[in-house]
Amino acid sequence: MMGLLELRGLTKAYKRGGRAFNAVTRVSLSIEPGDFISIIGRSGSGKTTLLNMGAGLLNPTQGSVLFEGQDIYGLQDKDISFLRNEKIGYVPQGQSLLSNFTVFDNVCIPWFLFKREGDVEGRAFTLLEKVGISRLAASYPRELSGGEMRRVAIARSLINNPRLLIADEPTGDLDVETTAEIMGLFSRIAGEGTAVLMVTHELDTLNYGDKTYSMDGGNLLPHTALNPTGHGTRP
Repeated sequence: MMGLLELRGLTKAYKRGGRAFNAVTRVSLSIEPGDFISIIGRSGSGKTTLLNMGAGLLNPTQGSVLFEGQDIYGLQDKDISFLRNEKIGYVPQGQSLLSNFTVFDNVCIPWFLFKREGDVEGRAFTLLEKVGISRLAASYPRELSGGEMRRVAIARSLINNPRLLIADEPTGDLDVETTAEIMGLFSRIAGEGTAVLMVTHELDTLNYGDKTYSMDGGNLLPHTALNPTGHGTRP
């Protein structure tokens, strides 16, 4: 049976100082609707590179990425953009909001990139309520804390009701209470059938997912087989 997202033998090679190295080496992973998959590993282990290839943002050197059975890197750029906008929500590391747009407008941006119908205002406010910052809808990014900006990015990633949510360190700027709230939201999303693929450094968040992998030197293995953090494995 074909998975929602299939990563098949993904490799990403770079050259630095005249020497070649692999940021990601022959990674394969199958993600089904409703899966909540967590990936942990040291900085520089290839986690973000893997996410970017899976999201259609970075061409692999070798291997393929299939979304609902379709090789996304066999598509034209416009078609890849439409697929990503329509079916993949992405929460990147760091600050990714547009400074001259309000919180509400930042959340709505993906909706307007391609023509669609529906109540975008109602959905945007509902998502802002879910992430606990509806009171900040008229604020600008410069008025927000790092954690508040991260919540806006999460709401934005969900505006088009994606089939897959990819999140790169989504709780990195959040306190313990807010982290629990966001992870609870991700769990509910997965329970409703949207797959979640998350990179994290926070071992406490692993309990919310149902599959955990570790990445080290560009290689991906089940967390119980490889634990580069030095901590105990998931309970």
